[in-house]
Amino acid sequence: MTLKELAIGKTAVIRSVGGEGALRQHFLDMGLIPDAEVTLVKFAPMGDPLELRVHGYELTLRLADADKITVQEVQTASVSSAAQRSLRSIPHPGLGEGGKYHTKAGERPLPEGEMLTFALVGNQNCGKTTLFNRLTGSNQHVGNFPGVTVDRKDGQILGHTNTRITDLPGIYSMSPYSSEEIVTRQFILQERPRGIINIVDASNIERNLYLTMQLLELDVPMVVALNMMDEVRQNGGSILINEMEQALGVPVVPISAAKNEGIDELIDHALHVAKYQERPGRQDFCDPNSSGSAVHRCIHGIMSLIEDHAADAGIPLRFAASKLAGGDGNVLEQLKLDENEQDGLEHIVVQMEKERGLDRAAAIADMRFRFIQKVCSATVVKPRESREHARSRRIDRILTGKYTAIPAFIAIMGLVFYLTFHVIGAFLSDLLETGIGLLTDLTDRGLTAANVHPTLHSLVIDGIFGGVGSVLSFLPIIVTLFFFLSMLEDSGYMARVAFVMDKLLRKIGLSGRSIVPMLIGFGCTVPGVMASRTLSSERDRKMTILLTPFMSCSAKLPIYGFFTAAFFPKHGALVMILLYFGGILTAILAALLMKGSLFRGEPVPFVMELPNYRMPGAKNVAQLLWEKAKDFLTRAFTVIFVATIVIWFLQTFDPKFHMVEDSQNSMLALLAGWIAPVFRPLGFGDWRVSTALITGLLAKESVVSTLSVLVPDSGALYAMLTPLGAACLLVFCLLYTPCIAAVAAIKRELGVKWAAAVVAEQCIVAWIAACLVHLAGMLLGFV
Repeated sequence: MTLKELAIGKTAVIRSVGGEGALRQHFLDMGLIPDAEVTLVKFAPMGDPLELRVHGYELTLRLADADKITVQEVQTASVSSAAQRSLRSIPHPGLGEGGKYHTKAGERPLPEGEMLTFALVGNQNCGKTTLFNRLTGSNQHVGNFPGVTVDRKDGQILGHTNTRITDLPGIYSMSPYSSEEIVTRQFILQERPRGIINIVDASNIERNLYLTMQLLELDVPMVVALNMMDEVRQNGGSILINEMEQALGVPVVPISAAKNEGIDELIDHALHVAKYQERPGRQDFCDPNSSGSAVHRCIHGIMSLIEDHAADAGIPLRFAASKLAGGDGNVLEQLKLDENEQDGLEHIVVQMEKERGLDRAAAIADMRFRFIQKVCSATVVKPRESREHARSRRIDRILTGKYTAIPAFIAIMGLVFYLTFHVIGAFLSDLLETGIGLLTDLTDRGLTAANVHPTLHSLVIDGIFGGVGSVLSFLPIIVTLFFFLSMLEDSGYMARVAFVMDKLLRKIGLSGRSIVPMLIGFGCTVPGVMASRTLSSERDRKMTILLTPFMSCSAKLPIYGFFTAAFFPKHGALVMILLYFGGILTAILAALLMKGSLFRGEPVPFVMELPNYRMPGAKNVAQLLWEKAKDFLTRAFTVIFVATIVIWFLQTFDPKFHMVEDSQNSMLALLAGWIAPVFRPLGFGDWRVSTALITGLLAKESVVSTLSVLVPDSGALYAMLTPLGAACLLVFCLLYTPCIAAVAAIKRELGVKWAAAVVAEQCIVAWIAACLVHLAGMLLGFV
């Protein structure tokens, strides 16, 4: 039978793993190896993908991929020796207890004053970015969705000026399957840091040590940081630190990054191994006296064959040999073996496959997991089911349940929007708007009393307060929305949304992972575009980037709020919902068009870990909100401020630089008059609207600030637009080209041609959609 046919709640042993190439290697690296036990947890609400448990963690897999894995059902799941030993009462090592294993042989102390560089490496969702913040004090968003750290981040270890630590993307192995794994491998091999800090989730240690073994083969001084030891202790488990050090051959330090415990000891050991260049004491993990003897002979035979080539290519010998034994074509290409040497290599590997009874990739993965099981049996006292996992199972019964997942998602997002636009955000926005109004009146009276020149008076009141002030009043709404989005992301719920939505998104040519960048796009298009880097498929990444601008970003909220309050005050929530879902519907239609033209083919397989739900850290959330508020304020007092002044100037003076009493005679009216006819069929052909849309290219908030300057009161606004015209304008603002910052982000990711295509595409789509709304409104009798 295949894994696809396994019943929910049943356990089976994997007999073979089908597929080919990098995808199959990824399955093996994730622990889906022959003889491994898997338990089917559930199917997604739409029947695909499925969730399974292997090596103590949850993994998602599509049915088509599960059908490639043959299994044999077992009646009773085996219990590891480590689990049986959990009944023993073993004192838990104190947090921060220093490791005692340092290899003195071969020490080569670095010269005094030389920069100590470190790579911070670990699996996704192991607390790596939190540890980076602890080590450096760096302000960085800490999320719980797999792959949230997509860029390399550098920082200086606090209190140690001559150090630099790089936070590398979260990965599961050193196989070149995803862009994150390629970035990490290239960094370590090419930039050669003086040391590696490998952070390991102690509550999921078997899964995490698979990467540790590959890092040890790189022959770089290394320290293992066992994170989340507080959770292990609370759940009745323990890890024999000194025994694990002896097994791995590197210092092991128990820490809790979230509680800032053990960090000083970790820094001490990391500085020591880097300063004295203490290499790992062990790199050979094969058992020459068991079924692994064939793998042992294979790797050592390859090492003898490629020793000179590995030295010339600058690739650690053991790492190169194990990768060649597993069929890594990238390493083979770098070594530049001649034809005879390649034939010899193939002969060695084929002989190993015959003796071992497994193909090359499966044999290497099996060797690593066998060693991990041996280490864990000797050093890990497994805890009972963690409170975090038990809590996650209870929550998932509702949030990923067959009949409750989608209603729960709609309810959660509806609650977020309701609290943002009608309760918390609206209340704070009204409060700030009142304060800005009072300050404006006070300043106006002061300037009048001081008999300030009318031009300067107009600049301050109409230009600065009228423009920037009107945008600032929407800051609470934007911060509130980001607060809720960051809570959902950091808690782990976004990963569940991807699991639930995968089948639906696959119908439009994407994978479930694409839902996260697009959801982030509701906050801001720029981080949404950047979050697409977590997608391993170039096809999916491009499609996601092109679709993300259709998601209504928070910068458009001032526009929606401005026109909704003026024209649809009794239907604010309905208008907001229609706009948001209108953007989603347009994105779906655009995706279907792209799927059948530019991006033909199937989305990448959906293989993703589902982390436990965790309470977001207050400090991390507050940090994120401050960064978003600071970014908004920076734009308000730079781009928007400049745009406001420019618009005020063009609106106040004619081409001969004389002040005008009627803005229709201004330079702005002259310039905007050239493009206004383009929008006349849409119901908003006034030059002032055209001007606002142009400034919206700089920042969407500028649309409101510009109109606030050009349209002095509500009477003028009603004379300029009808309700139908306002509705068409809202649709156009929803869909037309994103701000210049978003366009720059798209250019950075895809290049100039794609960025220009996005600008043109969205303007055309926006014009067509607004025109259709206008025609429909006319047919229904609205004017």
